[in-house]
Amino acid sequence: MSTSYSDFEFERRFLVRDLPDVLRDAPSLIVQSYYLSDGGYALRVRVQAGGVDARVDGDSDPRDVLDTHQDRFDFAAVTVKGPSAGGTRYEAERQLDPLVGVELVRRGGARVVKTRYAVWLGADGWSIDVFGGANHPLVVAECERSGPVTGLQIPDFCVTEITDDRRFSNESLAVEPYAEWFAAHAHELARTGPRFREDFGENERLESP
Repeated sequence: MSTSYSDFEFERRFLVRDLPDVLRDAPSLIVQSYYLSDGGYALRVRVQAGGVDARVDGDSDPRDVLDTHQDRFDFAAVTVKGPSAGGTRYEAERQLDPLVGVELVRRGGARVVKTRYAVWLGADGWSIDVFGGANHPLVVAECERSGPVTGLQIPDFCVTEITDDRRFSNESLAVEPYAEWFAAHAHELARTGPRFREDFGENERLESP
């Protein structure tokens, strides 16, 4: 069976410390469950509720959030992913009935809850994920394109690049939550300083609104 270009995602991801409130528009509540997370391979079921700004925090339990908003979820999908390399990753997705998706997330897997904000900055659309539960206070900004993400305008609220840092992949966060290693990573970042990949072409820093 052949693999099409559309079976891959191309993105770059960045750690965010302070997200300007002006960027908290176009929210979507996401609860997802990972039935497999091993060596960069993942099997995920996601449900999403557009227009729901749940403002998740450290007390947000994914199952409680799922139950509270179960009638608001209007999108569901099952996704298979391969390991990421250089901002490129195999991804095959099939849409599900939202009612079925909710029940699958409720009944199994390791769960992640987050609110996603969609914003247009510079020349690109960005997704900014604010995580709740055991992954609070993690905030991740990502830019995804239909081809390799080169010559990127990086918003100034991006602290450092985490594109190929597997610790920050959602499937890793499902089983090793950010709260468990947040302090160690903060020390690591203070020691090494921020890093932005230069092998994707020249980066440009973009002042946020």
